Amino acid sequence: MTIQPFKLERYFAKYEFSVPYLLCSSDCEALTLAELLAMADQESLKLWSELKLGYTEPLGHPLLRKEASMQYERVDPEEILVLTPEEGIYIAMSALLEKGDHLIVTYPGYQSLYEIARSKGCEISKWEPDKTRGWRFDVDDLAGAIASHTKMIVINFPHNPTGATIKKEDLEKIVDIARQNGIMIFSDEMYRFLEYDESARLPAVADIYENGVSLSGMSKSYALAGLRIGWLATKNAALFDSFATYKDYTTICSGAPSEILAICALRKKEAILKRNARIIQKNIALLDDFFAQFHQTLEWNRPVAGTMGFPRLKGNINVEDFCLALADQKGVMLLPSSQYDYAGNHFRIGFARKGMPEALEKLKEYMHETGMA
Repeated sequence: MTIQPFKLERYFAKYEFSVPYLLCSSDCEALTLAELLAMADQESLKLWSELKLGYTEPLGHPLLRKEASMQYERVDPEEILVLTPEEGIYIAMSALLEKGDHLIVTYPGYQSLYEIARSKGCEISKWEPDKTRGWRFDVDDLAGAIASHTKMIVINFPHNPTGATIKKEDLEKIVDIARQNGIMIFSDEMYRFLEYDESARLPAVADIYENGVSLSGMSKSYALAGLRIGWLATKNAALFDSFATYKDYTTICSGAPSEILAICALRKKEAILKRNARIIQKNIALLDDFFAQFHQTLEWNRPVAGTMGFPRLKGNINVEDFCLALADQKGVMLLPSSQYDYAGNHFRIGFARKGMPEALEKLKEYMHETGMA
């Protein structure tokens, strides 16, 4: 198996810890250990203080699986497999796909959602949104890509990097299409619960489709990326067993401290989500003003969910050159669309961290100094 470099991750490795202003981060402002423990309940604190740093259960701590299952309507704790989020993608794609299989994938997107399959010799069809209609994903386009050898549909809503989503009835259509054609659905739901209007929240695929797999975790919505805790949820016992078997060859089990801290956080889910929503609402209002000020240079399709947007740099300036110069001259990191292998002079901007206003001021300085105002 030959796999291509993960372009986005290599780009982050170069800049994330070398520039002072990150303006394209996809996670929420990270909670400190002190903040998390201050909100923890007594049982969680007891688990933390008495924690033994030995091996953990391969399927995940029973209490963690229970708390994770409470994000779903129909998924039981026994149908949750704890792992790292990226590992969940790798395991699912490796365990379920074979050379010659066909996948339909939301695009642009997180590279591992399609690159692992490509490296196995799978055929990839990209389900792309209409940017002129606010990054609208048309289910008819997806249906038109179905082939006799389609094995899996891979979706990601709220969507990285556009901040778009679909309607509940559209998701139900996707499930109907998959069911009629015997196709699995892998749903990356890492940004679920970050909808700006709660009525836009989609049901988890694992709740509504017997051959569906939902990926979730602590990295995005719960502001705890450093825990490296996520999970796969599915009601399909055969799929679950295949994932659990494969995991014996990857991490085997999760870190004991991370599991307990994840339990602490999930028990305070509502408080954490409200805290993150306040940061996002404040920052996206600043971005609305910013893009109005620079409307002649920048095009802004306002996201409806998640932690990021995908604006476009107008004119003849290459967006990658723009991002590199910005990092070099102002220490501000933006992510050009070339890191998604996506044309169109777009860049990813993130707005779920407290430092965004300061980084935005540096971007404004650069725009004025280079005559882009």
